[in-house]
Amino acid sequence: MEIGLTHYLAFAAALFTIGVFGIFVNRKNIIVILMSVEMILLAVNVNFVAFSVFLGDLVGQIFAMFVLTVAAAEAAVVLAILVVYFRNRGTIAVDDLNVLKG
Repeated sequence: MEIGLTHYLAFAAALFTIGVFGIFVNRKNIIVILMSVEMILLAVNVNFVAFSVFLGDLVGQIFAMFVLTVAAAEAAVVLAILVVYFRNRGTIAVDDLNVLKG
């Protein structure tokens, strides 16, 4: 049995579904929400690489590297903001983030 494009797309769809499910079900923990966003970005990268290999073009793989770079920067910035917020408030509960509204 050969692993084809359909298998990669099904795997990416499963990752994407788990990521969306993680965001909507867990509204209390900001770390789990961030992990779910990263899982969604991973599903997009799997699609880019799978189509890139299927079409014989490197554009999808290069674009996946850009997505990885943006995801790493996003994670670093959000975690830095969370550390500062935790130092000021003593908690990172999602329910307490409404205090930031102006």
